[in-house]
Amino acid sequence: MRLLQVLWCPHDHEPDWKPVTALVWRAAAAVTDVLAAPPEPLDADYEGYLPKSCLLAPERITEYPDSLDLDRDLQESLEDRSRWQAAGVDVGPRYAEYPGSFYSNELAESPGWKVGGWPPWGRTDPYRRYCSVCDTQMVPLLTIASFEWDGATTGWIPYEDQAAAAAVEPVAGRRPVQPTGVEVGSTDNMQLYVCPVSPDHPHTDLIQ
Repeated sequence: MRLLQVLWCPHDHEPDWKPVTALVWRAAAAVTDVLAAPPEPLDADYEGYLPKSCLLAPERITEYPDSLDLDRDLQESLEDRSRWQAAGVDVGPRYAEYPGSFYSNELAESPGWKVGGWPPWGRTDPYRRYCSVCDTQMVPLLTIASFEWDGATTGWIPYEDQAAAAAVEPVAGRRPVQPTGVEVGSTDNMQLYVCPVSPDHPHTDLIQ
């Protein structure tokens, strides 16, 4: 079994003025001495570059690609409410006028931190990344998100966090929408991409 360690420097680096990331692949069996208290960085350019300790509770979900990743015919069909009705899906009054937003907000590219999955396009149109070694199209490895959801994507809030998310004041000093305290870009996402041919090929990233 392989273990992936994701490292990043909490300083802005030229030319893009963002944290630099490093991926270290290890054999899980070779990792025997785990530090109980990992060393803290001496400083950072921005507090949002320093993750806060939090509980990791991963879950497997089903998500669909961003509408921008679909062909024109599929994009147009998402705006046809009769198609949703024929499929037995009630988009509700919130999406009555624009049923395509139901797809985008409730079904497509889940927000928040995630491994793999579909890219959450927003600030840019789909921007394919290609390996600098073999020119193969790269695939998303990890999304480092500033927030786990926003006002349009509250349907993705985990059941166990819904009560805390609805609270006016932070619970135990924490906002469930931002458990890691990380912020990248202008409250954007940093996506790490890897080459599917070989993990030894350089990875790349995209902030949007």
